[in-house]
Amino acid sequence: MKLRIEHRTTFTYDALISEAYTEMRLRPADAGGQIVHSFRLVTEPHGEVLHYIDRYGADVRYFDVLVPHQRLSVTAASEVSTPAQFIEAAVALSPLDEYDYLSSTRYVTAGNALTEFAAVHVKSDVVATAKALMNAIYTQFRYEPGATTVNTSALEVLDLQRGVCQDFAHVMIGLCRSQGIAARYVSGYLYNARVAERDDAASHAWVDVFAPGRGWISLDPTHNCAQGEEYVRLGIGRDYADAPPTRGTYKGAAKEKLEVKVNVRGE
Repeated sequence: MKLRIEHRTTFTYDALISEAYTEMRLRPADAGGQIVHSFRLVTEPHGEVLHYIDRYGADVRYFDVLVPHQRLSVTAASEVSTPAQFIEAAVALSPLDEYDYLSSTRYVTAGNALTEFAAVHVKSDVVATAKALMNAIYTQFRYEPGATTVNTSALEVLDLQRGVCQDFAHVMIGLCRSQGIAARYVSGYLYNARVAERDDAASHAWVDVFAPGRGWISLDPTHNCAQGEEYVRLGIGRDYADAPPTRGTYKGAAKEKLEVKVNVRGE
């Protein structure tokens, strides 16, 4: 499927700030069968935008605004082709990846509650177990914006059994890791034809699970399905802390307000 994405981020401040430094992980990934045809990122105030590739392969655009301002607008426009299913074959994980995707992280710390919840859903193989865990989250947890914050951990979400896609991804990662199954966080977008003409799409999050001898499979506990052609991948990491769409800092005493508008259209 060919998709066009426009992601507009606006930072406003209640007083002048003297400078700001911002990183954006908004360029879709050329991976798993996904192809990026074009990408551009424009800032207002205008300035030079640089980039680097992070530890997990994401293209990170970064820039400074060194003049006093109260508003910063960033527009990222992409055109991609997405595959019918995600494919990333690998016979085995590297020692570093094995450590990263099995260890406790900022949002996904080990805990008896995760182990006990997951143990009930263990099946005969990794793929069957991962799908059972995905289904358990989908059927037992309630999607409820506002029930959590960007800082809520997997253990807290497991207790609440409410949250949003980021939360459900963290819980699934924690459940998998508790059973010795390597899992990683995926950030991206999900195309929905019903909202394609409006700017009320949103960033999405789901999970890659490693099946030895087969490779990575990509599962979405929010919708209880595998990644399909409606999904656009941006970045991966151990959890959200490794793949935030936006990260930055600024100098000044003003309070910041962040507004994001996303539009995903099919062709």
